[in-house]
Amino acid sequence: MNYTITYYSIEVQTDILALPKTLQARYIGLSARMMVYGANLGEPHTKALGDGLFELRLKGSEGIARVFYCTLVGRRIVMLHSFVKKTQKTPAHELNIAKNRMSEVKLEY
Repeated sequence: MNYTITYYSIEVQTDILALPKTLQARYIGLSARMMVYGANLGEPHTKALGDGLFELRLKGSEGIARVFYCTLVGRRIVMLHSFVKKTQKTPAHELNIAKNRMSEVKLEY
């Protein structure tokens, strides 16, 4: 059985599809794999951040981006937030957005 990928909001989906071309291509390839094999593809593609939050690690000639996501019962993967990395460490603000959205999604579900 395959996994389903959904988005926290249309804005999240739009932001992901507005990433630079090489990062978009990487996202499309990795998300297609996730639909077959599940949310945790292992490093360097995905990384578990704890408490059910994961990051999809995108790297291309145009830079580095991250897409935070969580999983729900029923083989559902929810993309929560994306951003282009400009520093080596993930900014706390970006991580907090993803954690808050994950809490909302899990409460609704």
